[in-house]
Amino acid sequence: MTTTLRRTTGALLIGSAVAFAAAASVLSATFDWPDILREPADVVLPAFVAGGPTLVWTWFATAWTYALLAVPMLLLPAVLGRRDDPVLRVATQVGVASVLLSLIGFLRWVFVVPALAQAYVDGDSSTRDAVAAAWLAQHQFGGALLGEHLGQLLAVAWSATLSVVILRSRVLPRALGAAGLLVSALYLLNQGDVLATAVPGFPVWDLAGLVGSTSWGLWVAALGVAVVRGSGCAALQGRAAIPGAVDMAVPQPSGA
Repeated sequence: MTTTLRRTTGALLIGSAVAFAAAASVLSATFDWPDILREPADVVLPAFVAGGPTLVWTWFATAWTYALLAVPMLLLPAVLGRRDDPVLRVATQVGVASVLLSLIGFLRWVFVVPALAQAYVDGDSSTRDAVAAAWLAQHQFGGALLGEHLGQLLAVAWSATLSVVILRSRVLPRALGAAGLLVSALYLLNQGDVLATAVPGFPVWDLAGLVGSTSWGLWVAALGVAVVRGSGCAALQGRAAIPGAVDMAVPQPSGA
């Protein structure tokens, strides 16, 4: 595995995490995201129109900076010398699917919401009622279901599975694997807020979204740093020249 590919993959992990955090921070400051996602149409749509083209481009940037994560996800198995690992192969496909679903959730703010928002602001009472119903339908389907529920669940599945692979194979520092399991669990707690949009009264931890998404993003960046440095990566230290060599050196857990 070339040093260039390793460093490129690590840099993309770091760059995607940092770029998305920057875009999301701007979105939070200018549009009160993500809190505004739980507001009704009469709050969200006028605020969206007031944001103008700048807000649309902010959503566009947020969407595609997150989409960038799919590239290092696809490269990571080869960089770790585990291209033939069936578990990591499935996890990679799950991770890329999560990015695609989240991308759909983000891009609806570019291609769907602007027309609805303008129609709501310009329309009479009956038009606003109709637009509000259309808004709610697309918001629950494209946002809550695809982007937040399925997108986040699959992202958690990817990070948790990768963390287990790291712990068992030691291709990267074990502390990174342990941290990955922790942040995956924290991020999973945000599902309470998502499910509450469909099941009133479902338990919600208000800080789950902020704590979970922030810690998950920091972990992705830390993963990139470890890959760039080759920290603890057996595949990059010559022990994976023969397929399966990494696994041969791994002590089995007691009772396995």
